[in-house]
Amino acid sequence: MSAILLADRSPHARRMGERILEEEGYAVVCVADGTAALKLLTNIDPDVVVADAFLPGCSGLDLCRQLKKQKRRVRLILTAGLLDPLDEDEGRRAGCDAIIRKPFEATAFLEAVREQVQLAQAARTPAEDRERIAAEVARQLDAALPKFFEEIAEKVLIALRGR
Repeated sequence: MSAILLADRSPHARRMGERILEEEGYAVVCVADGTAALKLLTNIDPDVVVADAFLPGCSGLDLCRQLKKQKRRVRLILTAGLLDPLDEDEGRRAGCDAIIRKPFEATAFLEAVREQVQLAQAARTPAEDRERIAAEVARQLDAALPKFFEEIAEKVLIALRGR
């Protein structure tokens, strides 16, 4: 499953983007500002970051620059409103891979995301794939183990009471 980090200052845009992406089977993490996005990137390894160009804290342009300085092969889509003063050439120089103007149609949004996911996946090495799989397995185990142990403890208590 491909992971998408969605960073947008608008709660409505985050909800809509999350819903559209999750319906297509993507794992989505949402944040409201660029600083939170940068912090999250130390813990998650998304294929694509969709970032509002005018995020508070750390703008989408600054987020692009930070990501592209690192070793990451993550793809970045900048979004901006039709009336927002985004210099698209500056966005490309900052390292964004695509630009989408809001409001956008869900199909256009999904097409752009799918294209960037495919490019991100094609750029991964086998070692990176193994690392991503191991990280996902560890994440799933971390999420499942507490409930598993709780169920075992409950069964042991039931068994002990029956003696």
